[in-house]
Amino acid sequence: VNSTTAMAATLDIRLKRINKTYTDGDTISGYAVIRCKQDCGHNGLTLNLTGTVSMQLSSKNVGVFEAFYNSIKPIQLTGATLELAKPGKFTTGLTEIPFEIPFKSKGNKTLYETYHGVFINIQYVLQLDLKRSLLNKDLSKTCEFLVEYNPKNAGQPSSQTPITFAISPDSVVNVQNKASLPKFRVTGQLTSSHISISEPLSGELVIEQCATRIKSVELQLVRVETCGCLEGYAKETTEIQNIQVADGDAPRGIKIPLHMVLPRLFTCPSVSATNFRIEFEVNIVVVFQDDYLVSENIPIRVSRF
Repeated sequence: VNSTTAMAATLDIRLKRINKTYTDGDTISGYAVIRCKQDCGHNGLTLNLTGTVSMQLSSKNVGVFEAFYNSIKPIQLTGATLELAKPGKFTTGLTEIPFEIPFKSKGNKTLYETYHGVFINIQYVLQLDLKRSLLNKDLSKTCEFLVEYNPKNAGQPSSQTPITFAISPDSVVNVQNKASLPKFRVTGQLTSSHISISEPLSGELVIEQCATRIKSVELQLVRVETCGCLEGYAKETTEIQNIQVADGDAPRGIKIPLHMVLPRLFTCPSVSATNFRIEFEVNIVVVFQDDYLVSENIPIRVSRF
């Protein structure tokens, strides 16, 4: 009986803004949609808005620092509750209840941009809850919306100076025997080390010389997630995406363009907060024919401007 009556009603959240993207100070408006196959009694309908930063430790850090467990509790950035319907009855068919909910930070907290990482998540959710009698299961429906900084308030970057790199046997670290490396030199530049999240990362590289065949040249985007507190930090580096910019034994002396669009959700403006940091790096990777690889690491700062 319970499952039949539970299936007799379904909930949905429809936002008026198609891209579901908001900024601090906006009003989120939409409709709570209730579909009933038969008249449906209830004990009230509420809409909850939450914004949280949630953190977790990788398995290698679990148990290392007791203090971690307090510092990685979820951080509440915002919250609000609206009562959409008092206890009563929804009639058979479709009911749409319009809502408007102000979107603003809690106290002096920053509404960081939406971000889905490996060890850090910044997420904003609307949840519709329909309370029902003891015999019937409560119903709920969630809808994630995206948050971006307002670029008008972000300001322009301090400098857009190109950042140059040169990879050679001398520049390579973590190698036991540098004499075993082939003679090679790869140079290039990124347009800037401070980039806008809405613009592609761009630059170029030149393989000036290489005494062995090259298998591949790759551009790798990496996230560096740090959780913790003064007693200790856990820092994790994971790959976001990898783009091959040259396949096979790339010609020498020719400019190879570098171009990468930053993926939404998996990147956000760089953040440095009390208990967490989200930073980004780029690796220029050269893979030789025998699968031996060398790379150059370039920290970048991401903003919205």
